[in-house]
Amino acid sequence: MKESLIIFDTTLRDGEQSPGASMTREEKVRIAKALEKLRVDVIEAGFPAASQGDFDSVQAVAKAVKDATICGLSRAVDRDIDLAGEAIKAANRGRIHTFIATSPIHMEKKLRMTPDEVVERAVHAVKRARQHTDDVEFSAEDAGRSNPEFLCRVFEAVINAGATTINIPDTVGYNLPEQFGALFKYIISNTPNSDKAIFSAHCHNDLGLAVANSLAAAQNGARQIECTINGLGERAGNTALEEVVMAIRTRQDVFAFDTNINTKEIMTTSRMVSAITGFAVQPNKAIVGANAFAHESGIHQDGVLKHRETYEIMRAEDVGWSANKMILGKHSGRNALRARLTELGVSCDTEEELNRVFVRFKELADVKHEIYDEDLLALVADETVELESDQYRLVSLKVVSETGEMPNAQVTLWMNGEECHASAEGAGAVDATFKAIESLVASGANLLLYSVNNVTNGTDSQGETAVRLEKGGRVVNGQGTDTDIMVSSARAYINALNKLAVRAKRSHPQYQGDV
Repeated sequence: MKESLIIFDTTLRDGEQSPGASMTREEKVRIAKALEKLRVDVIEAGFPAASQGDFDSVQAVAKAVKDATICGLSRAVDRDIDLAGEAIKAANRGRIHTFIATSPIHMEKKLRMTPDEVVERAVHAVKRARQHTDDVEFSAEDAGRSNPEFLCRVFEAVINAGATTINIPDTVGYNLPEQFGALFKYIISNTPNSDKAIFSAHCHNDLGLAVANSLAAAQNGARQIECTINGLGERAGNTALEEVVMAIRTRQDVFAFDTNINTKEIMTTSRMVSAITGFAVQPNKAIVGANAFAHESGIHQDGVLKHRETYEIMRAEDVGWSANKMILGKHSGRNALRARLTELGVSCDTEEELNRVFVRFKELADVKHEIYDEDLLALVADETVELESDQYRLVSLKVVSETGEMPNAQVTLWMNGEECHASAEGAGAVDATFKAIESLVASGANLLLYSVNNVTNGTDSQGETAVRLEKGGRVVNGQGTDTDIMVSSARAYINALNKLAVRAKRSHPQYQGDV
């Protein structure tokens, strides 16, 4: 039996720090359940002290997930630690992850603390966390630019104080693989009590090296890797879970360890995260991109047809790519829909919720002959969006676009307890639609991003639209899905407007420092 590498997923915490990727409590629970099915070892569910919403989300995940360890992040501050302890109390297995910066630039410019004060604060934080749980992780923020000898000093002290996991983060994505691996080797060799803790790698992708650095760390003693689905995360993102896991699984001739991940759930989880956050996966993304297992070159096609391994080092089926054709149609009933959603890791909590999804499914089946897993996941995600859209709802949309004429959109919204109508012209059909909606809502928001991706293939495919809006420094992401691109665009814009209207401003950990 090979040694097991712990997979620590921080999609719900560090991944959510991507501008516009903010998730609701219900969305976080859905993703957490998918991560549980993926067999992730540790789920970092959020930063409880950031806001009441974050606290509630971590608490909800702790109650919903039974198999994985649920982790809450905290600064080395008593209030943060106590809130994290309270938020994870309901978990079968709970962890507090506390951190403080250790690099010279952070200690001097940000913390305005001496090295001795940092060590003292770190030890106090770990001891405080141990009052809530026996599972305490300590992170040295910006460890990649910290003095290795000082890191050994800090780590020895916090391990003596009760830390069971030591995280060495490359917070700003500065390190190179050989350098980062050597750092782990040095610290593990020169920290006297290193055998009493598990060492972890948390890498950012600013130079495109997060996965490479994480693997180098693992080859030099790290036994936990911190990552996110699709590499989601602030700035250039975090280590991509699917890439790390499949690199290790594929190259078992090189790695002396493996993971517990159920790789066949990778695609389902990837699609769910993409749909909820509105962050589309680029087609050439490793493992989960639409072209990851596609071959257009005649030479490649010929080789794969003769023997798959000539050009494929992994089987698409092993990461959840489905070869299924039509799975459901307009004659399928509620039980068939419920069964397939369950297989996809999606559950409807009530019959009312299932009925709403079933109505949308039947509407889709009337206009789209073949319904794929991707369609169902997009449909459920869009239904969740609609349920959250309490202030504004799309009732109807009519768009007229003609060569040589100015496009015109007529929209009807349910708002303020009644139907409101408006029309507007624009440079294009989408522009006219958004202007008509704005004439009713008058949000004053700036449009930062508009993108459309097809959920499946063919001209009858559903369009999955993402809209990112900014107002007063707040950034929100809206999503919408429909076989009619204009309808999906309107739904996405309205979803973003609802998020602007009803959500209090979040205080993400990155504003105070982050690992």
